[in-house]
Amino acid sequence: MNPSRPSERTRLVLLAVLGLCVVGLMVWGISVLVPELMHWGSSVFSPGLGLRTSAIIAALVAFTALLVLTFAAGDGLLGEIQFVIPGFFVFFLFFWLMTAWVF
Repeated sequence: MNPSRPSERTRLVLLAVLGLCVVGLMVWGISVLVPELMHWGSSVFSPGLGLRTSAIIAALVAFTALLVLTFAAGDGLLGEIQFVIPGFFVFFLFFWLMTAWVF
């Protein structure tokens, strides 16, 4: 037996102590991290504008966007009315749900 090399038993004890230290650090890290994640989750998923307020905003944004697009098209409202009406509802639905979701 070489006195400079630790025995197998000493290695196992050191490995067990190291494992307990790692597990202790993981438990401590999780106990610190979980309240922070809960706070972040509650702030992200807190109630925002709501569907009613976002519907008003979406109607104004969709109407303004379609006015700008029809004036830029050249024919104006009369030449493109068959595309403007369904476009308004598609824009309205998109802006309504995205505004309610994001804010």
